[in-house]
Amino acid sequence: MRPHSSLLLQVDDVHKSFPGVSALSGMRLDLRHGEVLGLVGENGAGKSTLMKLLTGIYARQSGQFWLNGEPLDVRTPREAEERGLSIIHQELNLVSHLTVAENIWLGREPLAGGLFTRPGEQIRRTRELLDRLEMDLDPRALVAHLSVAKQQMVEIAKALSFDAKVLIMDEPTSALNEAEVAQLHTLIRRFVTPSTGVVYITHRMPELTAITDRITVIRDGKYIATTDTASTTLDAVISHMVGRAVDTSATPVGVRDDREVILSVRGLRTRTMVDDVSFDLHKGEVLGFAGLMGAGRTETARAIIGADPITSGRISLRGKPVTIRNPAQAARLGIGYLSEDRKKYGLMLNLDVTHNVGISSVAHRFCAGVFERKGALRRAAEQTVDLLKIKTPSVNQRVKYLSGGNQQKTIIGRWLVKDCDILIFDEPTRGIDVGAKEEIYHLLNTLASQGKSIIMISSELPEILRMAHRVVVMSDGRVTGTLSAEDATQESMMALATNHQQDKKEQ
Repeated sequence: MRPHSSLLLQVDDVHKSFPGVSALSGMRLDLRHGEVLGLVGENGAGKSTLMKLLTGIYARQSGQFWLNGEPLDVRTPREAEERGLSIIHQELNLVSHLTVAENIWLGREPLAGGLFTRPGEQIRRTRELLDRLEMDLDPRALVAHLSVAKQQMVEIAKALSFDAKVLIMDEPTSALNEAEVAQLHTLIRRFVTPSTGVVYITHRMPELTAITDRITVIRDGKYIATTDTASTTLDAVISHMVGRAVDTSATPVGVRDDREVILSVRGLRTRTMVDDVSFDLHKGEVLGFAGLMGAGRTETARAIIGADPITSGRISLRGKPVTIRNPAQAARLGIGYLSEDRKKYGLMLNLDVTHNVGISSVAHRFCAGVFERKGALRRAAEQTVDLLKIKTPSVNQRVKYLSGGNQQKTIIGRWLVKDCDILIFDEPTRGIDVGAKEEIYHLLNTLASQGKSIIMISSELPEILRMAHRVVVMSDGRVTGTLSAEDATQESMMALATNHQQDKKEQ
């Protein structure tokens, strides 16, 4: 491929390998001026590796990059930013104790006499940036006090401050609600001009039709296809991603009301957020928890497993009251919890797949006296890798080197090995591609059919409708309604999710 000055960014025949893994092989991509290009592929397809090569985080082994027809060879992230490439990672790269202005100009503060910062000039420049994108942000606000959506605004403003030509957005909406997604898409359209472009990486398929002009699909480190968004279908995109047709039509089957109540929660309260929460979980049920961000769903789950202390209320297992003081005790009682923040609360990134899968079961399944039964533990890990289709060179691979979706599967595998009767999954498919999502949906349905009881917290309403036998809707720390699968719609869930907030405004 020869460089074309009519293209903003070109990638040609790029290769990258890691020990035991070929991450990219003959990769190519092109971004036009004034375009939003969707980049999709399953977890482990090579999307993040390609972006890290482009922005100087990794060094490529062969291949060419061009920017506006000129060779592009950057060796550090700062050099990439100076050449006009900025990336906004899924896990935002901001300093929480600094202000908006301080984050935007970090390391490039305007100086007086070459020695002292000029706060007034920094604030003025920040206001100019924010005005250009019509962002409603206070330059003096601490980033720690901003919502995720507003933190992303800061990242976009920071990119603009480098005079970015190419903005790479890696799963930018994974933690946003629908209103915040719409706001972000408006900001992206303001950013795109005849001299700029956006590479938009997402696993949320409907967003492709909402924001992209073209879609590039990669699979197993190789380029597969690029199509105009207006002339393709999401089913075709998904088929390119996974190399096969995917059935997305399954719906939940009802769970009879006379099924045994496995978990009963009554009047649950914590010092913050959770306020008089009550619900029942039946045997073999997938109970969805819906609501806007800040509704108290995660806080309710953390209170149940003893991660956050409760101030009042009652928790019963199979009709018997229990007091759960910490997550380890919850696990002993047969309650497994998959956190929405897998890296902070779920994974031991420097340990291998074997020990991440077996950590909760070592004491009671894989020990003979004080000695670890390494062979049995390894066999259990290998069986879990096969069952969940975890992409890893071996069970000896450190988890930090796995893709996000395979890290998520590893935690799910931990609770399967533990053989918990109650599984609480908080955003179980966040950051996971459509193929892996279907595998997890199938797994959850299989577990429910085997009698496991599942609480599924999700911000994706179609996912709740797809999976849940019943839906508990929360708002401002309270349960505002419970819907059967037959009565649940996106409209009915949103009405309940905003119900308590509306009541507060009217008081």
